[in-house]
Amino acid sequence: MPRSDLPLDQLPGYRCTTPEPDDLDAFWDATLAENGHPLDVRMQRVETGLSLVDVHDLTFAGYGGAPIRAWYTVPAGATGPLPTVVTFHGFSGGRGLPHQVDPWPLAGWAHLSMDTRGQGWNNGGTEATPDPDLGGGTAAGSGLMVAGVDDPRTYYYRRVYVDAVRALQAAATLEHVDADRIIATGGSQGGGLTIAAAALAAKVGLPLRGAMPDVPFLCDFRRSVDLASRGPYPQIETFLKGWRGRTAQVFGTLDYFDGVHLARRAACPALFSVAVLDDICPPSTVFAAYAEWPAEKQIEVYDFNGHEGGMGYQSRRQLAWAAERFAA
Repeated sequence: MPRSDLPLDQLPGYRCTTPEPDDLDAFWDATLAENGHPLDVRMQRVETGLSLVDVHDLTFAGYGGAPIRAWYTVPAGATGPLPTVVTFHGFSGGRGLPHQVDPWPLAGWAHLSMDTRGQGWNNGGTEATPDPDLGGGTAAGSGLMVAGVDDPRTYYYRRVYVDAVRALQAAATLEHVDADRIIATGGSQGGGLTIAAAALAAKVGLPLRGAMPDVPFLCDFRRSVDLASRGPYPQIETFLKGWRGRTAQVFGTLDYFDGVHLARRAACPALFSVAVLDDICPPSTVFAAYAEWPAEKQIEVYDFNGHEGGMGYQSRRQLAWAAERFAA
């Protein structure tokens, strides 16, 4: 696979040069204040045929009060309080089917797996989480990167970022969960949501034990659009190809959602991963977000991998890192 970004020895020194909006904090403070409604957490046990875990169909009130679906899984018969991992999913993915269990409950921890509103078509599930602002249902990937991009207040990811931090808040209220031991994680889009959720969690006073963004998306938008040859970023290029003269307006909106800027607001330790041959989330953009993370941090580098990243190797690394954080 050809290398389309900086050489590996130059990547750690790369920095994003895009200035953040002067009112970025005011924008997110106002957004969170507007979404201070009750979490309205509801859940029901689901039969899966699995004997080692108990799975619950969970719903909480996300942005604007819209119901957001999740699977909540705990070791069978657990009493808690348990360390907890909250997972966000890659673009087009979702929580899937209830028997598709991640390793976290098998490690003895609770796990919440959040649907992304308007997505989920790529791996299916029992019921999609619609985005009322998109007219309900799923968008099947058509233009989500530019949905509402004329204004930060209407942009699609404003709703998703709020959903993500409210998923952390919802997890903290659950009976089996130790609210002082929560870690957020996700890959690609889920990695970008992990960065955003960690930043917004700090704003609402929710302490996290850690964040584990894998090959994160939604970072350094301007460079990503220049370099990414596959995945969702080209939607922005296609939009601007048609709507000539709107470049400044579009990137002005995207700056409010850039993981590089939001990473500066995080307050918990982090374990990143990056893949040097990634043509969907360019590695320099991952290093750009990593460089801005102000707390304790580590990064795993997969120098001959594309967007798949470390896969099982990274999962093994995450299990060990999370165990260390939970024991601290």
